[in-house]
Amino acid sequence: MSDLRVRFAPSPTGYLHIGGARTALFNYLLAQKEKGTFILRIEDTDVARSTQESVDAILQAMDWLGLSYDEGPFYQSERFDLYKQKVDELLEKGLAYRCYCTSEELEAKREAAMKSGGKPKYDGTCRNRSDQPDLPFVVRFKAPQEGETSFVDRIKGAITFENDELDDLIIQRTDGTPTYNFVVVIDDAEMGLTLVVRGDDHINNTPRQILMYKALGYDVPEFAHVPMILGADKTRLSKRHGATSVMVYREMGYLPEAMVNYLVRLGWSHGDEEIFSMDDLIEKFSLSSVGKAAGVFNPEKLLWLNAHYIKTGDPERLGELLKEYLQMIEVSTENGPPLPAVVKTLQERARTMVEMAEGAAFYYRPEVEFDPAAVQKCLTKDKEPILTRLTELLDAATGWDHEAIAAAFSTLMGETGLKLGKIGPAVRVALVGGTNSPSIYEVIEVLGKEESLKRLRGSFSKFV
Repeated sequence: MSDLRVRFAPSPTGYLHIGGARTALFNYLLAQKEKGTFILRIEDTDVARSTQESVDAILQAMDWLGLSYDEGPFYQSERFDLYKQKVDELLEKGLAYRCYCTSEELEAKREAAMKSGGKPKYDGTCRNRSDQPDLPFVVRFKAPQEGETSFVDRIKGAITFENDELDDLIIQRTDGTPTYNFVVVIDDAEMGLTLVVRGDDHINNTPRQILMYKALGYDVPEFAHVPMILGADKTRLSKRHGATSVMVYREMGYLPEAMVNYLVRLGWSHGDEEIFSMDDLIEKFSLSSVGKAAGVFNPEKLLWLNAHYIKTGDPERLGELLKEYLQMIEVSTENGPPLPAVVKTLQERARTMVEMAEGAAFYYRPEVEFDPAAVQKCLTKDKEPILTRLTELLDAATGWDHEAIAAAFSTLMGETGLKLGKIGPAVRVALVGGTNSPSIYEVIEVLGKEESLKRLRGSFSKFV
């Protein structure tokens, strides 16, 4: 084990966003590579918006992606006594103060500051008050007003903020609950974090947090701020660019390895390589190869990766997944061919597991569902003797593999003088109900002799 301690700290106010999943992935890979510790912390101080449903969704997404954590999950809502203790500690040291300004007064101060060309930050009205009236109050951190706060970001490089530009942040609300910027400092310090990897929308919080680390006597960890993920129009990724929830992609038939591979490439690269297993990533990932520019989410690239992982996937494992997706469209696999065999017929063409399920449904439906247009086009009366003869040839076959099936078709083509292109469409419609399916030979082999003959004979009444 190394001394590295990193964390992922989502707020349970909704699903796990793609951006959050990438942050979790980067932290996980660092911990795995350096044999450090990966901590999961649920930041649920926003009691009104935090839900158990969201917690469950986050944990489910982490599990689906394969991002196991070493410690946690810890819940901030269970640590309020500690936060209250730290607020009191800062008040006693004179490093925090009670602010009695009303929301109306604060709004007036902001408007006045903006009209005068200044920054709309708190003007310090209550900073040096000595009285404690019986009025509602918040507690503010007393930030230094001179000097500067600097840190070296592991991705962005050296960053400096002038202290006179920083606000006296509220660290405790009027209802006594602590605020994000305060509790994140306490938790990261108390949990021994050595490196904080998070989105670069937190950069402006960092100098304020560094000042609070120092005021509380904590060691300051290193920071690495990961660039944002943008949509194709270069604006912040949102629902208008497509699904932003990790688990929605599972529902859409994406594989976790495709999502992991895609997410890591949104901002990180290793030469010209595109395909990475989790083991590859653990070996090759480093913050030094994370770019400073925002990544652009490309759904087509994700779909291409997913198709690659389906095409190269283990049929046994994909078969288990296929069963789930078939159940979603109310198709039972209790009666029918082995799932791995079905997968093998569809791997080359399916881009998602939803597509594979839709393509596999005909194998398991008790009756062929005929497309009227396909019947009208392909099951013409002149094809009846051809399918009748094919049924006889297949029935007489002594084996049931690709070679035996091909031999039956070869005999049929020799007898009729027709090529497969003239015979195939009618056979396909008879077997699957439409004109789109895997190779006819594959379909017949996987359906099995009994079912194939049953379907061929069942189509005889459909000739038009």
